[in-house]
Amino acid sequence: MITHEIAFDAVKDALIAAAADGSSTIFPAVIANGARKQDVFTIKSGTTSTISGFKVGSYWPDNITKGHRNHNSTILLIDQASGKIGSVVEAGEVNAYRTAAADAVAAVALARPESSTVAIFGAGHQALFECLALSRVLLIRNVLVVARDPVKARRFENQLKEHGLNAAVAPSAQKACMHADIIVTATSARAPLFEAAWIRPGTHIACMGADSKGKQEIPSSLYPLSRLFCDLPAQSRTIGEFQHVASSVEVIAIGDVLTGGQNARESKDDITIFDSSGIALQDLFVAERLVRVLNDRTVETDKL
Repeated sequence: MITHEIAFDAVKDALIAAAADGSSTIFPAVIANGARKQDVFTIKSGTTSTISGFKVGSYWPDNITKGHRNHNSTILLIDQASGKIGSVVEAGEVNAYRTAAADAVAAVALARPESSTVAIFGAGHQALFECLALSRVLLIRNVLVVARDPVKARRFENQLKEHGLNAAVAPSAQKACMHADIIVTATSARAPLFEAAWIRPGTHIACMGADSKGKQEIPSSLYPLSRLFCDLPAQSRTIGEFQHVASSVEVIAIGDVLTGGQNARESKDDITIFDSSGIALQDLFVAERLVRVLNDRTVETDKL
C-alpha cells in the first residue's frame, strides 16, 4: 500500500511541521540494546496538535544469516480521545520509503534542478529506495555505485538496471564524487567515506546513515565549505551527521526552507549538505496517511 508518492507527501508535511510555530514536539530519541549488545533498537516519539505516537526501529545484525532483514520498524499511533492504542503499523518496508522520501524532499529544495548523476555510497537495502525516490523527482540519468564489497556492488548495479536506471559500479570513490551532481551516503560508517577535495562546486550531498553517536559519513573539513541543512537541528547535532559540526556553525531545518523562511541554494556553486537523522513526525505522518488510505478503501469496498 505504501508508495513513493504517499511517503513524499507525508514526509514533506512532517518536515514542515517539525520546523513550524511550536505546535509540534519531537522528544529525544532513546537508543537501547536487546539481550545481546549488538542487537539495537531506537524509540523515536513525537506529537502535534492532532497526532502523537512513536516508532520502534530495530537492528538485529544476525538476521541476514536467517533470511530476514536486519532492520525492522513498528509505528504506534495513540488515540487522542482515549490515550489507548489507535493504530499499529508494521513498518519494515514503510520505513525504507519514509527515509528515502526525506532525501527526495530535500533534493527538490536543495539540489540544482538539472542534476542528473547520483553517486550512491552503500549497496544495502536502503540504497535502492534512495535512488528510486530521487529518480521520481529529478531527471536522474546515471547512478554510480560505491561499495566496499565488489560482489554486492555489482549485484546492486544490476538491481538498479532492473528498475530502469542507468547504473555502473564506480571505478573509485574519488571518481564517483568528481562526476556526481548528487552524492547520497546510506551506510553505517564511522569515518568519512570520501575527501572534501573531491567535491565539485554545486554538488548536493544527502547523509542518510548517521543516527547514533559516533557515526560519520562525510569529512568535517567539508562543513565550512557548505550550506548545512537537516530534518531537526537538535537531533542532528546529537546523533546525526552534524554531531561533528561546531556549535557556532549554522544548521538550517529543511522545513524552514520548504516554507520559505530560509534560503536554500544561494548560487549554482553552493555545496549543500542535508543530514537525515530520521524524526518521529515522519513516521507518524506516514502511518497516519496509510491508515487513512486503508480506511478510505474499506469504505469504498463496503459501498460495493
